[in-house]
Amino acid sequence: MNLMQWFRFASPQSFYPLAGRMIPWFWALAAAFGLAGLYIGFFVAPTDAQQGEGYRIIFIHVPASWMSMFIYLVMAFWAGLGLALGTRLSAMMAQALAPTGALMAALSLWTGALWGKPMWGAWWVWDARLTSELILLFLYIGFIALQAAIDDPRRADKAGAILALVGVVNVPIIYFSVKWWNTLHQGSTINLTRAPSMAQTMLLGMLLMALAFWMYSIAAALTRARAIMLERERHTEWVKHAVD
Repeated sequence: MNLMQWFRFASPQSFYPLAGRMIPWFWALAAAFGLAGLYIGFFVAPTDAQQGEGYRIIFIHVPASWMSMFIYLVMAFWAGLGLALGTRLSAMMAQALAPTGALMAALSLWTGALWGKPMWGAWWVWDARLTSELILLFLYIGFIALQAAIDDPRRADKAGAILALVGVVNVPIIYFSVKWWNTLHQGSTINLTRAPSMAQTMLLGMLLMALAFWMYSIAAALTRARAIMLERERHTEWVKHAVD
């Protein structure tokens, strides 16, 4: 398939059936990777020498934190593309990604609190990474609320895109916070420039869970995008045929 054939999927009419075919595969992959990752993380990986069994929350916490940042970057990319080119599908994809990103940010904070209580003796501290992750959650909620508050979809897309692009600056702050400031949060266990400082089974379980969260995010976003397409394009002829 050449490049021009791929461009036809830039319209909601063409992308809608394609997304419908892909969604079951991503749900299936999310379930398969999730079951494998949870089994390895909770039953195969060894007990941590310092943190005991409590460390196993990382198999949820770390992938959720990764995805909260990655989804925001993807959401901002789609929102910026829609702002620059005026493409309907780009704005719809940004809108579809926001709730899943907010879920990941909330899950990151919640599991971080469960991990922090036995490790630090407190559910919450105004740590640089925790605070910047909380700001990320507020950015997601603000994006969703701003779009919901404006009746005109085009104006809502533009306002949301500006907020999303401004908020991108927070993502590197989250990632580099443990290097830039003296924080309670531990440094990165996985680093591209050096070998991971964890057992191979721990690393395998974490990577499988990261893949599960990734597949889930794609499936959820595509499912939501299809619903948004039907809502926004409800007066067009292709939606009438799709619903029928």
